[in-house]
Formats: sequence, structure tokens, C-alpha cells
Amino acid sequence: MTVASQVKQTLATLKGNQGTLRLYALQTRDEETKLIYNETLKATSVMINDLERRLQTLEYQEPQYKGN
Repeated sequence: MTVASQVKQTLATLKGNQGTLRLYALQTRDEETKLIYNETLKATSVMINDLERRLQTLEYQEPQYKGN
């Protein structure tokens, strides 16, 4: 498995986790828990943005990985 495919797999996993966190944040009634979910969503968004930039760099440096 190439580095690019590992980054793509990690991105897909993080995006799935983000969707689950959003669902939990909407379903909970406890405000403290909702706050924790929302803070975790923000942290996850930062990670996703970082990995997407890293993937763009990988695809630029190694064009054969683009779109795979």
C-alpha cells in the first residue's frame, strides 16, 4: 500500500468519524456532552484539512498517485 493510498484511507475514515460525531452531537441532550462532540468535530476538521493538503502535495510530487 502506497503512502498516498494510506492517506486517502485515513481521510475516508476521519470523514466517516466526523459524520458519526455530528450525529451524536445532534442526538444528545446533555449540553456538556454536545460541547465535547463539537470540540472534537473542530479538531477532526483541522486534521482532515491538514491531510487533504498533504495529499495534494503527494499527488503533485508523485503524479502517478493522482486519482488512485
